[in-house]
Amino acid sequence: MSKRARFFVPEEVPSMIGALIGDIVGSRFEFNNYRHKSFAFFADSCRFTDDSVMSLALCEALLACGGDYSDLSARAVQSMQEVGRCYPFCGYGGRFRSWMFSVDPQPYNSWGNGSAMRVSGCIYAAGTLDEVKRLSRLVTEVTHNHEEGIKGAEATAVAGWMALHGSSKDEIRDCIARDYYALDFTLDSIRDTYRFNESCQNTVPQAIEAFLESESFEDAIRCAISIGGDSDTLGAITGGIAEAYWGVPDALRGKAITYLDERLLGILERFEAKWPGRRA
Repeated sequence: MSKRARFFVPEEVPSMIGALIGDIVGSRFEFNNYRHKSFAFFADSCRFTDDSVMSLALCEALLACGGDYSDLSARAVQSMQEVGRCYPFCGYGGRFRSWMFSVDPQPYNSWGNGSAMRVSGCIYAAGTLDEVKRLSRLVTEVTHNHEEGIKGAEATAVAGWMALHGSSKDEIRDCIARDYYALDFTLDSIRDTYRFNESCQNTVPQAIEAFLESESFEDAIRCAISIGGDSDTLGAITGGIAEAYWGVPDALRGKAITYLDERLLGILERFEAKWPGRRA
């Protein structure tokens, strides 16, 4: 992979906030789509949703493994149930909510975009491209064991890992188009017709394209929101990748954490301490 001039240098800077920002900013547009890039980035009506809760639950699972991911799937189940049950009304899909409260949680063959919106922690925990694929599968197949659910999570994790480790947008586009999804559209070409869709196959390509067309972290989130659809999830997927590439300005991080409660902020800070990201 060729290196960008701004190649990632490990520093004690935040990571994982990008997906949360995308979720929080997109939350007020999920059922009230706004098909433009000009909007107030944060608002009083913004909130964290299940996308943030599950992203942080998987961060907690990754932390609990202590570098040995042989039991990551079991820890993912435990964390998603324990953390998720503290926020029972933040927007879970019906089948996932039943799984979350089940005494015997089993995968349910889902291809839903929930697998992709929660996977960004794997971008930072993985040391290699092969490992990010393995980690994304381990945290995904406990619920979304349909091949499209697994593919959506893996494509998101791969795009983010490549972005973090110096790949250009062209290299990321080529990889996604070759191995995962045909990116044969632009945001302008779908903005008038794209509609709410909960599948990976009709959310992940659009979210990745939003990152690929972006000019900054904030612009990536604006691009994702501007096409309508499942806005908080599009924002979360795009935000996780965009942070890995662009970094997140301190001002945006500072505002975003005001929407989190003490428990969620604690998980975020512990994850950031273990796996720093990159500064904008």
